Amino acid sequence: MKASKAVREGAKPLSAVAKSPLAAGLRQRKQQETRERLTRAAMALFLERGFEATTIDDIAAAADVSRRSFFHYFASKEDVVSAWQEDAAAALVTEILARPADESMLTAAENAIAAAIKRIDPAEAAAMSQLKRDNPALQARDQLKYEKLERALAEGLARRAKSKSDQPKARLVAMIATGAMRVGGESWIGEGTREKPEAFVKRTFDAIRAILK
Repeated sequence: MKASKAVREGAKPLSAVAKSPLAAGLRQRKQQETRERLTRAAMALFLERGFEATTIDDIAAAADVSRRSFFHYFASKEDVVSAWQEDAAAALVTEILARPADESMLTAAENAIAAAIKRIDPAEAAAMSQLKRDNPALQARDQLKYEKLERALAEGLARRAKSKSDQPKARLVAMIATGAMRVGGESWIGEGTREKPEAFVKRTFDAIRAILK
């Protein structure tokens, strides 16, 4: 009787509450937090123990979730590395869109990359590079990383473009900038990451401008 009365008086059944925007938003936020925790735990273990020596059970335990929960978010260890790279691409788009409208595409790309790369620990970047060199599967994924970064750059630049005629220019700037960062990044790591990341970005883009003169 009490339950029927509550329904008649307008109380929402539990199923309706679970489907509310607030509940859905909370659930989505918790899922994102778990995904990020798994990613951080995996990357820390990869750098500490090596990719092959780290098991999925190790990652799940470090993130305080079950093995089954791991597979709700990732299909494999390689997918965790890909997710880390996708997060970097998303951060790059955010930085691009935050740049002042009066900046040229090349300058906006330079400043966005410099802002994004400040979050990278040089020692971690060097260790990740070594990790990829030692693992063929990760090497293949690394190729895809630069394709994703190029698309992210092009997307961000195109969204801030003033006209449709600037769309091809956005893709061209993204291609040049990504290629230069790839070559420059390999050189930076090869030299022992002694130079600050933002200084390395400036040097790379100075080289681009010198070539384009």
